[in-house]
Amino acid sequence: MVSVLKKAGQAALDMLFPPRCVGCGSFEAFLCRRCGEGLPPTTPPRCAVCWRPYKGSGLCPKCRRQRPAFTGLRSPYVFRDTVRELVHALKYDHQAALATPAASLLSRYLEEENIGADILIPVPLYPRRERARGYNQSALLARGLGRLVGLPVEERALMRERNTPSQAERASAEERRLNVEGAFRYRGEGLSGQRVLLIDDVATTGATLDACARVLREGGAASVWALTFARED
Repeated sequence: MVSVLKKAGQAALDMLFPPRCVGCGSFEAFLCRRCGEGLPPTTPPRCAVCWRPYKGSGLCPKCRRQRPAFTGLRSPYVFRDTVRELVHALKYDHQAALATPAASLLSRYLEEENIGADILIPVPLYPRRERARGYNQSALLARGLGRLVGLPVEERALMRERNTPSQAERASAEERRLNVEGAFRYRGEGLSGQRVLLIDDVATTGATLDACARVLREGGAASVWALTFARED
């Protein structure tokens, strides 16, 4: 009965406020099929670890000098055009419904990449920032992805202890690394050999993912892969 009422309520809302595509603005879906198929892919060649464009083989020079704590990072799309619009709308414009099509695209990509994982853990927001936003966009992506691929999600096992300034405000890779250094803590019951898939919306320098992965490895994770919806080139 509750499910029927929920569906009826959603149908009524769709009539009053029909879904509008973040890409083209058509009243079809939050991300229409045409725009979804036209998102810019992260086409290789790329570094096998950080997923930055790299014409060589294996690891890029930066990863050879200082390898991140995560085993590898993968992102299906480049952070530009409609991808940028989608991430910004999900992150800053309270359009939480965009997490559903984004998670669906992530699930398809994850199947193609065949990354082994036992558990999904989203990158956390500082509690005050999450309350102000109303949700953690990375947790929404992880929740949707978990349902689609049948993996458990630990939303509160990883916490952000410091309210770090936005990474978007940091100019250099070193500033971003220092900004998140020591900012995270794992408070779960122990990962004891589990393969973790760390979920976030967008990767820029990879500093946040590296800091999170380091803490998760210290918590006992056998491996930590990172999966983001977009990668900034």
